[in-house]
Amino acid sequence: MEYDFLHDAITGKATAIFSTEHEVIGPWLEVEIGYDREKFKALLVAIDAVDQGQENEVAITGSEYTVTIDQQDVTIETNVSMNGAEPLSEELQEQQLDIDSTSVASCGLEDFREVMMSWAKFIKV
Repeated sequence: MEYDFLHDAITGKATAIFSTEHEVIGPWLEVEIGYDREKFKALLVAIDAVDQGQENEVAITGSEYTVTIDQQDVTIETNVSMNGAEPLSEELQEQQLDIDSTSVASCGLEDFREVMMSWAKFIKV
């Protein structure tokens, strides 16, 4: 998984940029975790609970994204993609947009933990 974290030179806000197949992880980190130490801790507790077999699966629904953690994978998807949003207009369908590829991403549990620790170090949580 390829990613990079940047600070906006003007606002100082942290931005997460991920490769195309994991693109949704970036805005998820920015929107759902951001600089919130408590959300970060809660996510690590959920990862540990699944990793240690205390839970089979944990789903955390945020304002825009849901993360689902199981013993093999972590899946992040937009809440719109989960809730059966209205179909695309004919005009948008004709443009052959691949919206699904940017609304869901999966990775291994250990890779996800590594991303989270890198994010925490970057934003100094």
